[in-house]
Parts: sequence; C-alpha cells; structure tokens
Amino acid sequence: QVQLVESGGGLVQAGGSLRLSCAASGRAFNSYAVGWFRQGPGKQREFVAAISWTGANTNYADSVKGRFTISRDNPKNTVYLQMNSLKPEDTAVYYCAVEKTGHITELQSKYDIWGQGTQVTVSS
Repeated sequence: QVQLVESGGGLVQAGGSLRLSCAASGRAFNSYAVGWFRQGPGKQREFVAAISWTGANTNYADSVKGRFTISRDNPKNTVYLQMNSLKPEDTAVYYCAVEKTGHITELQSKYDIWGQGTQVTVSS
C-alpha cells in the first residue's frame, strides 16, 4: 500500500515561491498518476495540478496556470509542486493523491490514496 507524505509548506509573502514535495513509499508509485489538490479556509477542496505516471502529461487548474509547475522524480518516488508568484488566495492546505490507472484527471473521486496535507499561507 502506497503512503504519501507532503512537505514544503509554510508562510510566504505574496509574490514569493515555495516547492511542495509528495514523497511516497512503495514501488508501485511510479506507475500512478499524481494530483495536487488544495482546500482553502471555508472552501471545498479543489484540483490544482496533475501529472501522468510517465511525467509526459500534465494538467493545471486555470487559477494556477503559468505560476505552478508539477514534476516528478520516479527514482526518488517523489512528486513536486513548484509554486511561484504566490497570492493570498493560494492559502490552503495542499494535498497530494495517487490515481492508480496512471492517467491524469481533475476528479477527486478517481484518486485512491491521499496524504495528510501541508499548510501553505501567503501573506499580503
């Protein structure tokens, strides 16, 4: 069973950058698609970005396109979310999750395993 641990969150000023990591146990991780989601204060959890198992395909929410980049390092069993030009509205708990068919999707219901989340706070 794959387990996921997110890290890299913290407090940053608007315009700053953070890089989140999603580290996984289990060799099967390399065959799974991985998504990042976030839940802001008083909001529903929403899709942020996803990457296919090969890393060849990615998808982003419109709100983060051009600012966030998702990538993966399969030998290290890790997926990253590089977040640049951060805005106060990016404040949220960020979660990574795996989708076992390996294909990217924005649908939360397609993701099978979730991490515990890491807090990102962007001050104005």
